[in-house]
Amino acid sequence: MSATPFDLTGRVALVTGASRGLGFAIARGLAQAGATVLLNGRKPAELDAAAAKLRAEGLAADVSVFDVTQRDAVRAAVDAVAAQHGQVDILVNNAGIQRRGPLVDFTARDWDDIVATNLTAPFIVSQAVLPGMIAARRGKIIHIASLMSELARPTVVPYTAAKGGVRQLTRGMAVELAPYGIQVNAIAPGYFATEMNRALIDNAEFNAWVCKRTPAGRWGDPPEIAGLAVFLASSAADYMTGQMLVMDGGMSVAL
Repeated sequence: MSATPFDLTGRVALVTGASRGLGFAIARGLAQAGATVLLNGRKPAELDAAAAKLRAEGLAADVSVFDVTQRDAVRAAVDAVAAQHGQVDILVNNAGIQRRGPLVDFTARDWDDIVATNLTAPFIVSQAVLPGMIAARRGKIIHIASLMSELARPTVVPYTAAKGGVRQLTRGMAVELAPYGIQVNAIAPGYFATEMNRALIDNAEFNAWVCKRTPAGRWGDPPEIAGLAVFLASSAADYMTGQMLVMDGGMSVAL
């Protein structure tokens, strides 16, 4: 028996959108806890570089290149991971995109892309790993939701709708999968200093607003999310399911 409930030794973790940002930070955290991590993305060179960083730290990491919005590609990739590393025990649905613009001018293509990547993809990838988890009668699925699953701002209506859907996807999956020993939870990050938010960080007015609006007085640092992901992926969270945990420096609870 492990000396700590947070030990992930022997577990196989698939993290989507893991070449950088929150996905990479989560993958590193899971690997540091003992898991073998599979970094997913669509750009082989970036994934290889990210995996090399982890291996240089003595961590077990490999890559799995596929587009999370393509059902056939997802299933083929999950089968390949299982053949090489074993069934996926931990899935982190982190891949996401953002496009901003006035609601009245938002194009159908941009709406479709945002919903496909942020909401439909977690459903697709979860479906692909579930047969192995159900057979093993254990598994951890972690969706990356958003502060926008709870709140809203102008110019990001499609993203807000998709991330709101992630919250309900988490709840629905949790209820259906609990009898199989599978826990499904979500992490809702606030404003983190990631590449996806670079335009906002570089906007002096918006940066000042975030720092003033957030009780912690700053943007989140990507490695700060790793511990929460390790907790949800570990046996310490075996009796927690269907929850969305907000990590936002206090923004969502402050006036």
